[in-house]
Amino acid sequence: MSIQLIVDTGCDLPQHIIDEHKIEVLPLVVHVNEEEYYDKETIQPSSLYTMMRDGAVPKTSQVPPDRMKEMFQKLAENNQPALYLTLSSGLSGTYQTACLVRDQLVEEGIEPNLEIIDSKSASLGYGLIGYYIARKIEEGTTDLNGLVSFTHTLIDKIQHIFTVDDLEYLVRGGRVSKASGFVGGLLKIKPVLHMEEGKLFPLEKVRGSKKVLGRLMELIQERGSEFENQIVAISHADDLNRANELKDMIEDQLKVKNVMVNTIGCAIGAHAGPGTLAVYFLDSAVDSE
Repeated sequence: MSIQLIVDTGCDLPQHIIDEHKIEVLPLVVHVNEEEYYDKETIQPSSLYTMMRDGAVPKTSQVPPDRMKEMFQKLAENNQPALYLTLSSGLSGTYQTACLVRDQLVEEGIEPNLEIIDSKSASLGYGLIGYYIARKIEEGTTDLNGLVSFTHTLIDKIQHIFTVDDLEYLVRGGRVSKASGFVGGLLKIKPVLHMEEGKLFPLEKVRGSKKVLGRLMELIQERGSEFENQIVAISHADDLNRANELKDMIEDQLKVKNVMVNTIGCAIGAHAGPGTLAVYFLDSAVDSE
């Protein structure tokens, strides 16, 4: 029996990839204007970004445990081996809760053949790892232990580099510290950030929006290699024009295999804010590509 890949909406994978590879998706929860929504089910990014520009301050919470339990029980009933790759535990409690739900089921005598892995990643960085896993499953692998090992290799290789229009969104959500010294919107300072061990850290400051794209390109080339054998992913929070501009630069300057572009979903966008632009790639290619 083929392995079922499960992700949550923090991965920001394009819907056509989810459909094509039959990936199961669990929703994170978004709270805005005293209403509760399921990401990608009862709220879409365009609506959230409009509300944020109008002054809304959204919050998020992890995938509901009852949704996890329902899915895990179904897997057990069907004797379906599965791998659940979660949003970084540095940003969400979803990984820890998933492990608790699985353990509770085992105590009840229900034992899903399920591996749960912390992606230590977010948005399309997390999604890109999921995409490579889905392709590995599509190739016919039935070795769950081998797939787990492959997943950890990808997690070790993934790079996240991004810039935000307003760092205050990340500060307000507790995703970066006020002590970072990066608040500088009035001076047209654009912060560049990255991820280490599943958490967000400021990397450097760039003066002016136009210079940011050039600096992102420099960082891609400094941190990555073998682009002809891998996929670069770009996610954006309601800024398709800049995303496409970066895509064109990547295609012009790197012999990249493919560039994947998608909107940042509500779970990540609620903290990053409108205008966020991010790029993801592996530091070197993997055999499966």
